[in-house]
Order: sequence, then structure tokens, then C-alpha cells
Amino acid sequence: MNPAPAIPIGTHDPVNAQILAVSEDRIAGFNRTPIAEIARLSGVPAPTVIERIRAMLQAGTIRRVRQTLVANDLAPGALVAWNVPAEKVEAAFEYLFRDDPFSGHVVVRSTDQETAGSQYKLWTTLKVPQGFSMAKHADFLLRQIGGHAYKLMPAKGIFALGVGHVRRREIPFGSKGEALAEMHEIAVQQLNELEWRVLTALKREFTLDEIGEDLWAGRAKEADVPLDVFFEVAEDLNRRGVVGRFSTFLEHVKANAAGERVTRFNALFHWAVPPGRQLDAGREVGRFHIMTHAYWREGGPEFNHVNIMGVAHGTDKETVKGHKAAIDVHLAEAGIPVSYTNIFWGGRSEIKPSEIAPQAYRAWAETVGIDWRAMTA
Repeated sequence: MNPAPAIPIGTHDPVNAQILAVSEDRIAGFNRTPIAEIARLSGVPAPTVIERIRAMLQAGTIRRVRQTLVANDLAPGALVAWNVPAEKVEAAFEYLFRDDPFSGHVVVRSTDQETAGSQYKLWTTLKVPQGFSMAKHADFLLRQIGGHAYKLMPAKGIFALGVGHVRRREIPFGSKGEALAEMHEIAVQQLNELEWRVLTALKREFTLDEIGEDLWAGRAKEADVPLDVFFEVAEDLNRRGVVGRFSTFLEHVKANAAGERVTRFNALFHWAVPPGRQLDAGREVGRFHIMTHAYWREGGPEFNHVNIMGVAHGTDKETVKGHKAAIDVHLAEAGIPVSYTNIFWGGRSEIKPSEIAPQAYRAWAETVGIDWRAMTA
């Protein structure tokens, strides 16, 4: 008897590509049956969707499967640039990735030439649970990694947020939506104990054995609530704008088990526009389909007063630069002056979800020997 053929695990397999073009970032908000919705939108039967996602997750093509949150609305957050001596960058990277539960994306970045902010080689996202101080936490981290300085850049608004590498592979230069991007204004939401219980269960990444059509029954049990209550709370949180998307995250920089690199270049674009034009510029930048993230952040004098930032990915550096050039032309045509612009290229990177629950911060403080009360805002 011939053995059963191996299930394809590469992103270029036609069926996998159909699934991933939907499952990476098109299941917005909370969905009671996300697998069924992926099947509906992709045209792939649900049993095959389950089989392929499980196979890709087991092989590491998919890095994690989880319900994302708009974490900036749940915990004060910022993009952080760290000025660390060159000989300490690798150790600092390891510490922030492995030992700080509140640092999410950890990326080593460089520029094509020395410019404002070039000395900031290490970049992270940081979320600190409600009631605690981002500055105090960053001060603690700076001491741990032996850095010179850091720059906190909280988001004032979000214009684009959704990483879909497979569907972005063939996007032509200048491809953009017909309408201006809407800005999601950051407003930290207050949650009660029940809501935190549901949210904590909701956001935990799915194990291989959990991938199936009925994803939420086990999470309701984990939150110690009936399934209908779990749905009611999750849908209310969704209406309040704190639930992101259901997503299958690809291993996008490292080679996966199929020998592919989904992307090679992670580019952080910087634009400085006149004060008062940040909303206009962000809504234009956020229209472009290549943008996985677009934010209004104030970089200050350390970064030549940059105030619009965004991320794009690609397998070819010149292609990524071509996409940015198209955005630059569009901003000029839209009458938005840009006094300074740059690209900070990503090198080594790791990504993990940041802890956002207050109880997680108190537990962490105990493990590192800090009185959590000293870290309050």
C-alpha cells in the first residue's frame, strides 16, 4: 500500500495560498466561527482549511494562530527605540525578547546612511498594563540591557493594521484604496474582572489540538463562563473596538520548513509632515495596500520630528523602496509637504504578544524582585 501523500506546508501551494490570503488578516473582529468564515471567503472546504492550517502550524510555516486585540486600547503602549552600545545589542535583543513579557516586536534596525536616529539600533513595541508606568518600566529595562537612552513613541492614531504577506506578494506600486484610511484614535478602555477573564482566554494562541471548527467552547470553559456569556462579552468588546482580528501568523523572515522566506525585508518608513497635517498624511499613507502598519507617532528631535510611521514588507529591497517612492509621489500630489523621510531596515526580528493584564504585571514584578507598587503610574 502506498503511503498517503504529505500535506503541503508551503505558502506557494495553491490551496494554502487561497487559505492564507484570507486567514492572515481578513477575519476582522470577533467571529464565532472563524474557520467557517475562512472557508467561505477562500472557497476551500472547512475540513481542508483545518487540515492545512494544522499542517502548516505543526511545520512552523504558521508561527501562531490567535485572536488579536487592539492592545493600544487595553494597555498604554509605544514604539520604543533603544540606543544600546554595539557590543550589547545582541544581549539586549535576547533579554527583551525572552525576559520581558511586555515587549512585543523586537527588531534590530539600520539605515542606508547615517542620519537622525541612526544610533538607535534596537526597536521594540512595549505595552504596560493599566495602572503602571511605561517610563518606569522602560527605565528598568534600560538598566537591565546597559543602554544609553531610549525614546518612547506612543501611537496617537492608527491608520492601517493587518499583516497579510501572501496577498501582498503581487501588489503593484501605488496600489491603494479608493477611500482615505480612517484613523483609529487611541483610547484606553476600562474592563471589569469578567471582561479580563474572557479577554485573557480569548487572546491565548491556539495549540495544534485546538484547531477545529469549534474554537471557543474550550476558551469559555477556561474563562469559567457559559459559552453564550463568552460570546456576549467577546462581541461587546468587539463593538468597543478592542478586538483586532483572527489571524494565522506566518514565519515571515526565517526560512520555513518548506525552504521559503515569505518576506526578506521589513521596512519602517518615516515621514515628517507639518504640525497639523498628521491626520491628512496618515489617512493618505494608510490607503496604500502595501502598508501592514501605519501610525501617527511623534519622533521628536531625535528623529528629525518624524510624525508618520508605517511598515511594509517584501522579498526584494528595491521593490520595497519602489512602494515607498509611490507613496512619496502621492503625498506630494496630495499637497502634503514632507520635510524629511527615511527608511529604517529591519534585520534580526522576533515577535511575541505582549502581556497586557494588570495581574500579569504584578506577577512579573515579584519574579524580578520589584515592589509592583513602585512601578505604578
